[in-house]
Amino acid sequence: MSKHVAIVGVTGAVGQEFLKLLQQRDFPLASLKLLASSRSAGKPMQFAGEQLTVEELDENSFKGVDLVLSSAGGSISEKYAPIAVAEGAVVVDNTSAFRMDPEVPLVVPEVNPGDIGSHEGIIANPNCSTIIMNVPVWPLHKVNPIRRIVVSTYQAASGAGAAAMQELIDGSRAALEGRDFTPKALPHPAAFNAFCHDSEVGEDGYNLEERKMWRETRKIFHDDDLRITATCVRVPVMRAHSEAINIEFSEPMSERRARDILAEAPGVRIVDDRENSYFPMPLEATDRDEILVGRIRQDVSQPDGCGLEMFISGDQIRKGAALNAVQIAELL
Repeated sequence: MSKHVAIVGVTGAVGQEFLKLLQQRDFPLASLKLLASSRSAGKPMQFAGEQLTVEELDENSFKGVDLVLSSAGGSISEKYAPIAVAEGAVVVDNTSAFRMDPEVPLVVPEVNPGDIGSHEGIIANPNCSTIIMNVPVWPLHKVNPIRRIVVSTYQAASGAGAAAMQELIDGSRAALEGRDFTPKALPHPAAFNAFCHDSEVGEDGYNLEERKMWRETRKIFHDDDLRITATCVRVPVMRAHSEAINIEFSEPMSERRARDILAEAPGVRIVDDRENSYFPMPLEATDRDEILVGRIRQDVSQPDGCGLEMFISGDQIRKGAALNAVQIAELL
């Protein structure tokens, strides 16, 4: 059945990806409404060969809308998602506003699609680094329950928005030309640099991105006892996140068994050519639906055979945000 769809935050990087995916995946649309702030109202945008006009988001934007794909910041979602639900729409929200609300399902379609059925009008899209990790980790966890995950992330500029992506380009050009450059979207220069993820650091030394990874994964896996620690770092990559993941299983897990499981897992593509030193790279993960998984090997520090290492890359804007939300909408 065709749906009347509204995109909130359509002019942002994720909003633009929503448009691309709805067309590429032939989503059944009865109508499409483009919503953004007053600054973008009136802007023409192309979709499927037609010219649409961006409208200003307000309390009357959701009349007649069945589905809202939202990615315009947590405070915007907190204000407008309940209004959309009151008008009869289902909201798939890509912000952090509702992720840890016990009444709101937090969904990765390859992991917990059944949770969608418990929604009361809002479904939360997880954090990008959480999604990218969970797609390959979950199929292993189903077969051999995981006791502990240690993950280090290498996160692209896209996670901080379109302005940060442009800042990476401009800062790189300035550095190559020997000019000074003052960043605005990010706290430090992104070009030729790496630094702690640009989210608030708590008294315990963990930043907010790291907290999201363990809190959200426990909720998605329905496993409050799962032990996770994370170190999240921003690197000079445009739009695909990478992660080094160390896993401790309940029982021994051989490299061959892990490969067999991942080879059949939805949303995963194994890229693991040791002979040619060819493994997941953010450049090759960009614009792909799948999470690339490689460097699959036994953890030599765990002689009981329960440890496994792997390295993954996934497009932050696509599967880490827009695609995951559109997949949820398709399941709806």
